[in-house]
Amino acid sequence: MNITQEKINDLNAVVKIKIAPEDYTEKVEKAIKDQAKKATIPGFRKGMVPASHIKRTHGKSILVEEINNLLSETLNKYLTENKVEILGQPLPVMDNSKEFKWDNTDEFEFDYEIGLAPAVDITITEKDKFTQYIVKADEETLASRIKNIRRSYGKMTNPEVSEADDVLYADLAQLDADGSIIEGGIAATGSIRLDAVKDKKILKTLIGLKKDDVVELDVQKAFDKNEGLIAKILNISEEDAKNVDSKFQITVKNVNRLEESDLNQEFFDKIFGEGVVTDEAGFTAKITEEVESMFKQDADRKLQNDMYTQLVDGINIELPDEFLRKWLKATNEKLTDEELAEGYDDFAKNLKWTLIENKLIKDNNIEIKYDDVFQTAKQRLDAQFRMYSPSPMPDDQLAQYTTTFLKEKDNANRIFEEVKAIKVFEYIQSVATLDKKDIPYNKFVELV
Repeated sequence: MNITQEKINDLNAVVKIKIAPEDYTEKVEKAIKDQAKKATIPGFRKGMVPASHIKRTHGKSILVEEINNLLSETLNKYLTENKVEILGQPLPVMDNSKEFKWDNTDEFEFDYEIGLAPAVDITITEKDKFTQYIVKADEETLASRIKNIRRSYGKMTNPEVSEADDVLYADLAQLDADGSIIEGGIAATGSIRLDAVKDKKILKTLIGLKKDDVVELDVQKAFDKNEGLIAKILNISEEDAKNVDSKFQITVKNVNRLEESDLNQEFFDKIFGEGVVTDEAGFTAKITEEVESMFKQDADRKLQNDMYTQLVDGINIELPDEFLRKWLKATNEKLTDEELAEGYDDFAKNLKWTLIENKLIKDNNIEIKYDDVFQTAKQRLDAQFRMYSPSPMPDDQLAQYTTTFLKEKDNANRIFEEVKAIKVFEYIQSVATLDKKDIPYNKFVELV
């Protein structure tokens, strides 16, 4: 067997594999004998089928399979032993001029196109600067959060006249162009949250309504084409909600209002535990702490995204783009040329980031231990379970779920990549210069 590499340029090469009969004959003969022992063929006892019969009836398909196995093993071994770093996977070069007899006497030659990983030159120092935002709760955001918490522990009332934060429980009927109800059209009974109405003019028409009042509503305009919300109100699919272009008659059946809970000791104890908070100032301080803790997660994501963008855009990394486009098409049969053109730039950026990650991990001996992967998976599962039950799952049971979860290869790979990214970002933060900047939340959201 002979295997060689012909370098086209720094990013592309062709691997040529030549296989002679002596390279595959023994493997093919063994495969034929093994199949003869297992074959169930009328006229022969099981395990007694002559190898010559299997060779005559299945010899060509067995030869093809063994050649393919040999090619795969040889190519992977060559790339590993010679430390050839590739992107994507080798692609066979189609050559219609080569014709094989497939009769166990052929000398085969196969060519594989490969995309070579470029060298990445990156060193993080204190000269690399990033802004680390310390997000503070602005008055409006804090007031909104406090209001939502008080309403969560408040009581439901039914006022006579609707206000801006109320919910209208109403019958909805689809109208035609002249304002008549469409017979057989969309009809539903549902709840309309007035705080979800985005159009201010429409909101004014829904304030001051009382039971049995009738108004017209343009749902697309009112809810800013929010397909999920419109589908829920009209009790239809999101696909149907997307195509709704008519107005609806709204007949109010009831006005619902969630009154805010009083700021008293009973309320404080329900939220924080007995005696933890004793006055309104303490309550506000606790909510501020909670809100800013959530903001920190947003700020961390912003910092990581800035690092990603600055490093990917700031380092000149050339890729074998033509090969990668060909590889993406070859491995994704349903991928259209339009989808490839639209998505390739993002794919290339992510690939460049992966190369940067790998370089930083290698050069700085960054370790990714199984325990890191396990604990991260455990945290993700815990957060998921808490969405359905406020009571935490016992630790030993959660650990069992985590072990089972990580046995799935896709799950393990996904969490590994997440931990890998976290480790790299932590390393960058430990070396680079972080300019800390306080910013109110309402200004921060303008940056993301």
